[in-house]
Amino acid sequence: MARRRRWGLGAGLAAPLLPLALALLLLAARDATEARSINHVHDLSSELYSEIRELMQRALHQRDEAVPCLAELGAAPAPAHPRLVPSWPLHGPPPLGQVAGVAVALNGFPVVFHRGARVFDSKSFNDSHHFQFVDEGPIPEDTVLTLDPDNGDVLTGWGRDLFFMPHSITIDNRGNTWLTDVALHQVFKFAPGSTKPNLTLGQEFTPGPGKHQLCMPTDVAVASTGEVFVADGYCNARVLKFDPSGVLLRLYPQGNDLQLQVPHSVALLERLDMVCVADRENMRVVCPSAELRAQPAPGPPATVKAEDLGRVFAIAAYGDYLYAVNGYTADNIRVGGFTLDPASESLIDRWGPPQGMSNPHSVAVSPDGSALYVAEIGPNRVWKFNLPQAL
Repeated sequence: MARRRRWGLGAGLAAPLLPLALALLLLAARDATEARSINHVHDLSSELYSEIRELMQRALHQRDEAVPCLAELGAAPAPAHPRLVPSWPLHGPPPLGQVAGVAVALNGFPVVFHRGARVFDSKSFNDSHHFQFVDEGPIPEDTVLTLDPDNGDVLTGWGRDLFFMPHSITIDNRGNTWLTDVALHQVFKFAPGSTKPNLTLGQEFTPGPGKHQLCMPTDVAVASTGEVFVADGYCNARVLKFDPSGVLLRLYPQGNDLQLQVPHSVALLERLDMVCVADRENMRVVCPSAELRAQPAPGPPATVKAEDLGRVFAIAAYGDYLYAVNGYTADNIRVGGFTLDPASESLIDRWGPPQGMSNPHSVAVSPDGSALYVAEIGPNRVWKFNLPQAL
């Protein structure tokens, strides 16, 4: 992962044969890692990102019409503005390693996936994406912790001696827990109450681009009907769709329909039949059809860009909207939270703690839509926000 690659930038604005498509920024970026975003991110060129923002501003003036068929779906409830709970956690942050992921269980209790004493840095992987510290064994601490939603105390934990480099956690509508491990290059599904996976995707410690391989998978989203979407983020720059039993159904992109650079997070907007991807190094959220319907809506993917959106690290669904967090991009781009409306392809709100955030890495909404949680890496902590208008 210490490999360096030159940035390439092209203006590549709206092709004349695709009048409905957004102007796309063609950004050829290296496969960035959290290590770079945490330890060396301020070395990134502010001048480069200023140029990118100029291109984005020009692209925004060429915004296309509404994505076909969305207008027929009717208005969705307006998203709530997240309000920080300043006294949470009540007894101070619990002792956590790098908090890679946060999810919310069906009972409303937040669950975090952290790395214990292990740190993701520039030495963690070689140029071929192989984890360099297999001999140290799995993390000996409990890596999956359930927190009290009222005071933030740790209630229960599990996951010791199972994981090497946690990255994300998802809890589906049946209570299954999905975990990604970028060192193992695998995704695991755990039934409620179980500490043994009943489904594993990818091959242990074996990165690759094949249909049965993953390469540092970053996130999972699960449809109410059981289809599974995996962001295969750092190396393969793709999203895979599986049936509930783990049979591959589709790959994104196919051909030139999308060009992703580190798909770092994924979320489903089922009413809109969209699978939204935090396309981190392209500094956008792009939402192609999830193809959950018998007749998917035609048209190009919905795309949300904004001058101050920056590198999007995580997204979470809230009705037809998304809550998002970014990471450091440039000195003139604020790190914090955003509310996005993919249907109108717009950024509609900004939020976060008054003191700001440093390295937010994951975001999750409670099943009843009353609370939002943000996990940070360095400082290792979790923020809680109330969402006054429950869905």
